[in-house]
Amino acid sequence: MKKILQLQEVKVIAKKQTLLDVPEFTLQQGDLLGVIGPNGAGKSTLLKVLSFLQAPNEGRVVYKGEEKHANTLSLDIRRRFAVAMQQPLLFDTNVQQNVVLGLKLRKENKKIINEKVDYWLNKFQIDHLAKKNALSLSGGEAQRVNLARALILEPEVLFLDEPFSALDFPTKAQLIQDLKEILNDTSTTTFFVSHDLLEIKHLTKSLAVIMNGNVEQIGYTKEVIDQPNQAVAPFLNKWKELYTL
Repeated sequence: MKKILQLQEVKVIAKKQTLLDVPEFTLQQGDLLGVIGPNGAGKSTLLKVLSFLQAPNEGRVVYKGEEKHANTLSLDIRRRFAVAMQQPLLFDTNVQQNVVLGLKLRKENKKIINEKVDYWLNKFQIDHLAKKNALSLSGGEAQRVNLARALILEPEVLFLDEPFSALDFPTKAQLIQDLKEILNDTSTTTFFVSHDLLEIKHLTKSLAVIMNGNVEQIGYTKEVIDQPNQAVAPFLNKWKELYTL
């Protein structure tokens, strides 16, 4: 697989505290990478640095072999990434208008817009909600709109920051299954932050465990879960007990 994003000697420091200290990290093209760790470990900070939402205090962020800077990143490159957060942050318009917003801002051809919005509403099984106000949706419906709005942009990298954490189990399980099929079909490179090991187990191909701002272990998801190294074993073993894996 090709390297799409790399961190080299990256540090993020705030109020004299090191939030992230990553000598080297690579996101491979086409990977579905999960990221787990204790609260405050640096998961979201790592996501923000990789997606150019936050510039590191030290080090290099490399996109396809070229160093890039969050503060001077071109609009063309920014458009190659999409981020879906825990809270969907939908607008007070109908579902269709929410999903299509990014394409309209890019002044995409109207015919192409109509084709893509129909496709993604259907793909996420929300076509029957197209004319419904987005602010009146259930949590699961809102997250489907959020993900459709991100994937309609056909991003090179999709960043997910705990998008299922507020959903009940049946809603979460079905959405994860649907999203997994979509990501496998599109081969979209995905960086997925979660606090839920079951989500990680069912959605991801690879897994990174971050502790105290450091990426302590990375590898195939099953291998990391079954064979944690000494640094992450106490954390992972406690989680495996919790989720009875």
